[in-house]
Amino acid sequence: MERNSSLWKNLVDEHPVCTAWKQEAEGAIYHLASILFVVGFMGGSGFFGLLYVFSLLGLGFLCSAVWAWVDVCAADIFSWNFVLFVICFMQFVHIAYQVRSITFAREFQVLYSSLFQPLGISLPVFRTIALSSEVVTLEKEHCYAMQGKTSIDKLSLLVSGRIKVTVDGEFLHYIFPFQFLDSPEWDSLRPTEEGIFQVTLTAETDCRYVSWRRKKLYLLFAQHHYISRLFSVLIGSDIADKLYALNDRIYIGKRYHYDIRLPNFYQMSSPEMRRSPLMEHFQNSRRYCDK
Repeated sequence: MERNSSLWKNLVDEHPVCTAWKQEAEGAIYHLASILFVVGFMGGSGFFGLLYVFSLLGLGFLCSAVWAWVDVCAADIFSWNFVLFVICFMQFVHIAYQVRSITFAREFQVLYSSLFQPLGISLPVFRTIALSSEVVTLEKEHCYAMQGKTSIDKLSLLVSGRIKVTVDGEFLHYIFPFQFLDSPEWDSLRPTEEGIFQVTLTAETDCRYVSWRRKKLYLLFAQHHYISRLFSVLIGSDIADKLYALNDRIYIGKRYHYDIRLPNFYQMSSPEMRRSPLMEHFQNSRRYCDK
């Protein structure tokens, strides 16, 4: 205890106080280094944020090393700043190599910047998702799925183009870029169940979509629970958007607008009332969402 108090006394009480301050300012290199430190510590997170931080901090330590060598002529100050510069440079090279090694096709780049990056998904996580998928082209007037014929064995996300959804030849809604093609069908089945499409999906323009095979995607979910929760949120949001798109087309009685937030219309309607294919699909979609 006495040794600690003696050390504190030597550092504080007996340390010589600055009696005369330098009148002239330090050179421009010193002030440049300070500015680089201030700007560097304003960097964000993620790969590009780290590149920003380490590049500016590295330049700041390099300027401090030059200042210590030229103006101060202090070997210890120069050595520490030069070592810190080397560490920042090595970190910058390491992160730049990681970013460069993660490359995607154009469709994946668009998909990441438009859908996954705003959610804060990192490039390594998105790379894991992308490696389990494939990019498919669907030509105009070709069908992605046919009612009562196509089995539900994959999950697809539209990247470009527009797809029309119909049931018994009656138009339901469109699917636009960055929407799932088959989210209600995917959500309606358990991993061990099989099913077929109850709607027809036809490309109105040349389309490109990203597709995941059902078994391969469930295996990915089992290995990465974070990705499973991410897809659960994306699919749930997509189903809600489709339900509201259907809601905009449903009218009952004297053209009153039907609101899906109200009690189920089918529980209030008479048994003799004939349901149109549009309403039947709407009810099925409600069941998919409730499961």
